[in-house]
Amino acid sequence: MTPAVSTAFDFTAYLEAARWRVEAALESALGPERPESLREAMRYSLLAGGKRLRPILTLAACELAGGDADLAMPTAVAMEMIHTMSLIHDDLPAMDNDDLRRGRPTNHKVYGEAKAILAGDALLTRAFEMVALRSPGVPPERLLQVVGELSLASGAPGLVGGQVVDLECEARQVDLDTLEYIHLHKTGALLRACVISGALIAGASEELLAALRTYARGIGLAFQIIDDILDVTASSDVLGKTAGKDLAADKTTYPKLLGLEESRRRADALVGEAKAVLEPWSAKAAPLLALADYITSRDR
Repeated sequence: MTPAVSTAFDFTAYLEAARWRVEAALESALGPERPESLREAMRYSLLAGGKRLRPILTLAACELAGGDADLAMPTAVAMEMIHTMSLIHDDLPAMDNDDLRRGRPTNHKVYGEAKAILAGDALLTRAFEMVALRSPGVPPERLLQVVGELSLASGAPGLVGGQVVDLECEARQVDLDTLEYIHLHKTGALLRACVISGALIAGASEELLAALRTYARGIGLAFQIIDDILDVTASSDVLGKTAGKDLAADKTTYPKLLGLEESRRRADALVGEAKAVLEPWSAKAAPLLALADYITSRDR
């Protein structure tokens, strides 16, 4: 039996308040700097809106571990910068070749391919700056652990490796193990880094960190399953990005392997497992429990 979210917890209010805090922090993270053209390209994608799920997960994990979410905000901003970099690069013609992201033309359509690549590179390196140089009040040894998490999540062991396998598997028969490898690296690695890094900043126990790793794995796979489902069931207007592009690229997805109904059941089961592992901390875990449910109930 999975723990239920307390009826006293107002998730909608929590999500909105957290999103506003994140938006303000993102705005201030890219102050006046040169070259201005690069800053504009970085801001175009970073401030384009979105769910801000990754930074909010970072803040919620920090709070669960008994920490001050304000201390985790620079790391939360770093997570969104890495995520934005991955979207800019994913959309490039050499990758997924998409013209629409968050309801607007993709970065390379506005600024050109070279500037888009450099904007993504600048956001990636700024993410490490946010953790290493803009995180006052956090013990250095904890920041070093967070830098390690970001390195693993953003490099070959994480989203870069997942993207390479994803590209190699286009127009090929892919089994479920390979599909899960792609998604645990391309999508799940950064979600895991968000949750673990937030907890590390608060000095979480090894017991809690182990539980959060299991939680992150469950929500990471569930998140991608829902993305795959929405790619074939939602419109581009609702998604804010091109619908049906996985089908057009002949990619293997969960619905293609398992069908829509079984894919939905699998996502629900993964979220149930993710929530169950937080049972010992359920009194403080309401935001993370609600965020897990949000992943499977979203429509974009």
